Amino acid sequence: MADDDIIVKDSNGTQLHDGDSVTLIKDLKVKGSGGVTLKRGTLIKNIRLTYDEAEIECNADKVKGLVLRTEFVKKA
Repeated sequence: MADDDIIVKDSNGTQLHDGDSVTLIKDLKVKGSGGVTLKRGTLIKNIRLTYDEAEIECNADKVKGLVLRTEFVKKA
């Protein structure tokens, strides 16, 4: 399956692409990071799509190599 075959959508149903920016819609506790919490409204830039349509990869200010569920983000 090629990357073009997978359609990734945010919590509002807007299609996401590699390099897009997204905003968190919920406070998220990051497992394995020593208690870091990403607050609602945090802007995440330059996302990367994965082979799973429900997950994206990104880097936040406090956490590198983060995988987020698309149900918790909206396109910025």
